[in-house]
Amino acid sequence: MSATETAAAPLQDPGPIAQPASPARRAPRSGAGRRITVGLAAVVLAFFVLSAFAPSLIAPHGYDEVNPQGILAAPSGDHLLGTDENGRDVLSRIVHGSANSLILGFGAVAIALAGGTLLGLSAALGHRVTNALLMRIVDVGLAFPEMLLALVIIAVVGPGPTNALIAIGVATIPSYARVIRAQALTVRRSSYVEAAHALGLHRTHVLLRHVLPNALRPVIVIATIGIGTATLAGAALSFIGLGVSPPAPEWGSMLATSRTFLKQAWWYGTFPGLAITALVVSTSVLGRALQAKFEGRRA
Repeated sequence: MSATETAAAPLQDPGPIAQPASPARRAPRSGAGRRITVGLAAVVLAFFVLSAFAPSLIAPHGYDEVNPQGILAAPSGDHLLGTDENGRDVLSRIVHGSANSLILGFGAVAIALAGGTLLGLSAALGHRVTNALLMRIVDVGLAFPEMLLALVIIAVVGPGPTNALIAIGVATIPSYARVIRAQALTVRRSSYVEAAHALGLHRTHVLLRHVLPNALRPVIVIATIGIGTATLAGAALSFIGLGVSPPAPEWGSMLATSRTFLKQAWWYGTFPGLAITALVVSTSVLGRALQAKFEGRRA
C-alpha cells in the first residue's frame, strides 16, 4: 500500500467519549456515602456503650465462666469468637471489657476537658502575666509526647486502672488548653461579646453565656476523637501491666495474655484488637462529622 493510500484511509469513529460526572451529580452520592459511614460509626459506638452499661444483654456467658473442656476452642456456634486459655468465652470478655476500656477513654477525656477548659479560659481571659505563666506551663507539657508523660505520672503515683485514667487525662490537658485558649481569644474579640460588655452584662454572664459555649465547639470535636485515642492509650497501659490487670476483662490486657497463644489460637488476640480498632475508627469518623457540621458542611 502506497503512502498516498495510507494517508487517504478513513479514520474510524471511536464512538462517544464518556464524560466525567459533574460535581453536582457526584455530590448526592458522596453525601449518601458519608451519612452511611457516620451511621455505621454511631452504631458501633452505641454497641460498645450498651455493652458497657448492660453486658448481660449481649454477652452469652459470664466473663469469668470457665470451661475446662473448651480451652482455646476455635470460634463455633457455642463460642462465636472462640475461648481463651481457661475456656472463657472471648466474646463475653470483650463485651464485659467494654466497661473498663470505655471508663479509661471517657474518664481521661473528662479530666483533660475540665483541666484544659480551666487553664485555657484562665489564660485567655486573665491578666497578661497570668496568660504568659499558664501558657509556659502548657508549652512544657506539650514538649513531651502524651504517652511518655502518662508513663512518667504512673511512675510517680503507681500502676492501676484509676491511676492510668488520671495519667492519660492529665497528659492530654495541655492540648485541650491550647485549643480552648485560642478559641476563647477569638470569641472574646467578636462583636456580640463586645456588645454584651457594652450593655453592662456581668463578666461571669458573658463568660458562661457567650464565650464558653462558642469556645467549646472545636473542643467537642477533639474530645470525640480523643475518646478513641484515650481508650487506645489505656489499652496500651494495660498491655504492659500498668492499667487493668487480669483476670478483669479489658481489651489491652486480653491482647497481652493472648501473645503466648498466637500460634494455636489466632482468635484470642485478633478480636480484642478489632474491638479497639473499631472504637478508634468510629470516634474518629463521628468527630470529623461534628467538625463538618460546625463548619456548615453536610456530614
